[in-house]
Amino acid sequence: MSLTKRIIGLVALALMPALAIQGYNEYALRSARGEAVRGEAMRAARSVAADLGQFGRGTRQVLGILAEVPEIQGKDPESCTAYLRTLLGKVPGAFFFGVADTDGSIVCNTLGTARGAYNLADRGYFQDAMRTGGFTVGGFVTGRITKRPTWQFAQAIPGPDGRPVGVVVASIDLDHLAGHQARAGLPPDATLTVADRNGSILLRLPDHAEWVGKPLPPAFWSAVSGNRGKVMDLPGLRGNMRITGIAAETPDDLDAVTVAVGLSPAAAFADIDAATQRGVILIILSALGALVAAFLAGRAFIRRPVQRLLRAASAWRLGDLGARSGLSGPSEFGRLGEAFDAMAISLQKHEGELRSEISRSHILQERQTIMLHELNHRVRNTLTTVQSLARQSRRTDETGERLEGRIISLSKTHDLLSRDDWAGASLRTVLENELALFRDGGEDRFRIDGPDIDLPPRYVLALGMTLHELTTNAAKYGALSDEAGRVDITWRVATTEGGARRLAMEWRESGGPAVAVPRRKGFGTRLINGGISHELGGTVHLDFDAAGLSCVMNVPLDEQDRFTSFRKGSGQSLSAA
Repeated sequence: MSLTKRIIGLVALALMPALAIQGYNEYALRSARGEAVRGEAMRAARSVAADLGQFGRGTRQVLGILAEVPEIQGKDPESCTAYLRTLLGKVPGAFFFGVADTDGSIVCNTLGTARGAYNLADRGYFQDAMRTGGFTVGGFVTGRITKRPTWQFAQAIPGPDGRPVGVVVASIDLDHLAGHQARAGLPPDATLTVADRNGSILLRLPDHAEWVGKPLPPAFWSAVSGNRGKVMDLPGLRGNMRITGIAAETPDDLDAVTVAVGLSPAAAFADIDAATQRGVILIILSALGALVAAFLAGRAFIRRPVQRLLRAASAWRLGDLGARSGLSGPSEFGRLGEAFDAMAISLQKHEGELRSEISRSHILQERQTIMLHELNHRVRNTLTTVQSLARQSRRTDETGERLEGRIISLSKTHDLLSRDDWAGASLRTVLENELALFRDGGEDRFRIDGPDIDLPPRYVLALGMTLHELTTNAAKYGALSDEAGRVDITWRVATTEGGARRLAMEWRESGGPAVAVPRRKGFGTRLINGGISHELGGTVHLDFDAAGLSCVMNVPLDEQDRFTSFRKGSGQSLSAA
C-alpha cells in the first residue's frame, strides 16, 4: 500500500470521532425528544379527562336538582314536559331530558312524547340508577326516539322514604363534545379516543363521525383499558404507530371512561430527522473534502519527494552518479535528499578517481563496479528503512515528532558516513554524534568508556539508530528526564575460544525516575531488537530495573564489510569475561 493511500486511510480514521459524536448527539436528541413527546401525550390525555370530569360533575348537579323539583317528582306529563323544555340550551351538550317511572316507562320528555310510548327498563344506566338510588353514567346508545348517537346520564328520583320513585335522564350530544375537544387545542397531528366501559367509542378526533359508536379493536381496547396512567407505543386505529398517553381513572363519576391521546412519532421527530439528514450530508461533504485534500497533500508532500528519491536512486543504480534528487530544506525529505546527494557526490568523486586509474589497475575497475552495487544496496536499504519508519509509526500511536527524530538521526548518521566517504566511523564518534544534543548544558551526564574501534557503514547505521532510540527514550522517560540522572556507556571487544571477536556494549541509566516494565512492546523496542538482531546478527537484553534502564548488546565483529575491515584491537576471551 502506498504512503498516499495510508494517509487517506488515516484521514478516514480521523473522521470516526466526528461520526461517533454525530451518532451520540442523534441518540441524545431522540431520547430527550421521546421523553418530551411521551410527557406531552400524557398531559393531553389528563387534560381531556379532567375536562370530561368537570362536564360530568356539572351534569350530575343539574340532574340532582331536577330530581328534587316538584314538577318532576309529581310525574304529571304536561307540567313535567313544560319544565324540562325550559332546560334546553341551558345545559351544554344536553339535547334531551326525560323522566321514566320505576318500571322504565317514559313519563315525559322534552319531545312531548306520550306517556308510556317507550320503555327504558332494558337500559343499563336506568337499571344502575334504580339499583343505587343515585347518579350513574351510561355508555354509548342510539336514542330510541331521537335516533342520534348519545351518551346517557341518569339520576334516581328519591321518594318520601328515600327509595327511587323514578329516574330523570339526560342525553348528551357526542358531536357537541367532539367539537368542544377539537377547539380545546390538542397537539398537532394528535388523535383522541374516548371509550365507555364496554369499549365503544364516544369521541374520536379526527374523523369523529366515522368512528363514533364503533367498538375499539380488541387488541387496542385491551392495551388502553389495562394500562391507565401509562404511556405506550401502540398502533392506532388506522394501523399507524402512535405514542399513546392513557389517562388514569377519570375523577368522580366518569371512572368508567377511558381517555387516550396518541401523538405521531414521525411528526414529533421530523425536525430531528431533518437535522440528522443535514448533519450526515455535511459529514459526507467534509469527509470527501478531507480525503481529496489528503490525496493532494500526499501527492505533493510525500509521493513526489519519494518518487524523486527513487528516480535518483534508479539513476545511480544505472550508473548515472550525476543524477541528484534535488531535495533540500529543513524537512525530513529535504535532509534525506541532501544526505543522498552528498553521498552521490562523494561516490561520484570516487568514481572519477577510479576511472582515472582504470588503465593502471584492473582491481580499481572491479572496485568501481562493486562500489556502484554497494551504492544501490545502501540507498535501497536506506529508503526501505525510511518507509518502514513511516509505516510502523502510523501503525502505532507514536507522534510525527518521534518519526521526525528517527529520520533526522538517520540523516545525521548519513552525514557522519559521508564525511569519510562512507568508509565507516569509530564507535566513539557514533556515540558523540548521537549524544551531542544532550551535552550542551555544560555538565556532562554521560560516562563513556571503551577501546577505540572502527565500524563499517552497516554497523554505524544500525548502532546509530539504536543509540538514538535509547537517548530519546532516556530524555522522555528515563535518566535524562531528571537533572540528577546519568547514563553509563561501556564496551569491550572480546575474543571467543574459537577466535571470533564480539563487541559487548552496555547502556545503563541511573538517578532518573523509577522505571516500570512497559505493558506492551513499542515500536522503539522493536527497532532496537531489529537493528541489532536482524541487521547485525547480535543479541539485545533490555532490563527495566526500577533504578534505571539497562540495555546490553552483543554483536559479532568478524563479518567483513566490502569496503572497510574492523580495526584489530585488543580483546579478551569471552570465556574469561
